[in-house]
Amino acid sequence: MNLNLKRPIIFFDLETTGTSILTDRIVEISVLKIMPDGSEIEHTRRVNPGMPIPAAATAIHHITDEDVASAPKFEEIAPKLKLFIEGCDIAGFNSTKFDVPLLDEEFHRAKVEFDFSRAKFIDVQTIFHKKEQRTLSAAYRFYCDKELDGAHSACADTRATYEVLKAQLDRYDDLSPEVDMLSDFSTQNKNVDFMGRLIYDSKGREMINFGKYKGKACEEVLAADPGYYSWVMKGDFAHNTKDAFTKIMLRVKSEAKNAKR
Repeated sequence: MNLNLKRPIIFFDLETTGTSILTDRIVEISVLKIMPDGSEIEHTRRVNPGMPIPAAATAIHHITDEDVASAPKFEEIAPKLKLFIEGCDIAGFNSTKFDVPLLDEEFHRAKVEFDFSRAKFIDVQTIFHKKEQRTLSAAYRFYCDKELDGAHSACADTRATYEVLKAQLDRYDDLSPEVDMLSDFSTQNKNVDFMGRLIYDSKGREMINFGKYKGKACEEVLAADPGYYSWVMKGDFAHNTKDAFTKIMLRVKSEAKNAKR
């Protein structure tokens, strides 16, 4: 079953120097853009991360320092990449927890503003884990009856993810080809920020989802512990988390100021 698209959607995968959203960098990116008429545009390119690629990372994706020595740095490709994916919904495998936050950090470092809030997100891994509890290679074998040659290369993983999603639509009657439905289904929590440090509760309130204040409403914490905001701003958090917390803090201050009038 094919997707029912109202606008383009991209499937993308990153190969990186490691698994840290804040400190690791992209070494390869592959983007498969599916248009509403079903046509496809695919781009894959290596990226110079500006840092040595650890042996442990090379062992997984087989990309070495020599392979990316002459490749452009991310800031060089960021403007064109933004234009290519702007106005698209976004899909991937474990993308909401890793690929999207890391790509957002790379855009931030490159000083290229990209508004991810306009996109619907589909995480094929979440659908898979809710249905079958496996890995991408196993998912490809299970749904598509094929072996995933070239696993952990961005291009192979990206196309496999797209094929798995289409096969999932064929297999499960309760899944719709509508992007809105798939986005909702592939979301574990309703996150305020990419990393899920802040989430919405059933009443739409922003809640802290980590540390000593986990399960507490942001507004209550800011009122009871004003220094907590400064701690977050100085802490080892993604800029997207800090931006989300800042918006909440500014809203709380504005509401308190209006209440005094």
